[in-house]
Amino acid sequence: MISIGLADSINPSTLATALVLSSGERAREHVARFTLGVFGVYFIGGLLITVGPGEAIRRLAPHPGRTVSYTLEVVAGAMLLIAGTLLWRHRVRLRQKQIPTPTPSAHSSWLLGATITLFELPTAFPYFGALAAIVGSGKPLYKQIVLLALFNVCFVAPLVAILLTLTFAGPRAQVYIGKVRNYLQRHWPLVLAVVALTVGGFVIALGVTGLLGRTHGRFGSLARKLHSLLPH
Repeated sequence: MISIGLADSINPSTLATALVLSSGERAREHVARFTLGVFGVYFIGGLLITVGPGEAIRRLAPHPGRTVSYTLEVVAGAMLLIAGTLLWRHRVRLRQKQIPTPTPSAHSSWLLGATITLFELPTAFPYFGALAAIVGSGKPLYKQIVLLALFNVCFVAPLVAILLTLTFAGPRAQVYIGKVRNYLQRHWPLVLAVVALTVGGFVIALGVTGLLGRTHGRFGSLARKLHSLLPH
């Protein structure tokens, strides 16, 4: 959840918007409201999937076993690799496109965050991969909700980092945030591709070593050792 959540958090739409909000008046209030809007829609959307169709699937297969969980990890990692490969392949063309940066009114920051996330939710393939892994884990519903919350905390981590910078960096906050905004504007496809490829490879490694570790012999023993070395 942590690895996929952090990879998914490098989202040009939410990051660019938060960076624009951080450069205006009442920046902390705007970024805080925007972050709550993003978190709320992403978490509630995932919760509805988990307790709705996800719970129905879990009841049909209450003990999916580790094989299913490892397989879902491979699927989630593959989705990240595909996304990262496409971004890398088209990084030059995408870099020429400006990231949309709308300017909300004083009282609509949370609504802006909710709206952006709501429109992006149907195409949030890493999130669906994470939800599949959560449902396939066979854990009790309350533990699935905890995992879901952990993912969403990781997803809004960059937005929280912007908020913390505004709170504690003092007069230098705008300088730091401005540098990040300019770098992201120029290199966001490259950054997003590298993160997606790295995390996708890591998640696949977790799933593959988990699957191979269930076999016997030296190969299975080696896979189990490698799996234990990977942070998860």
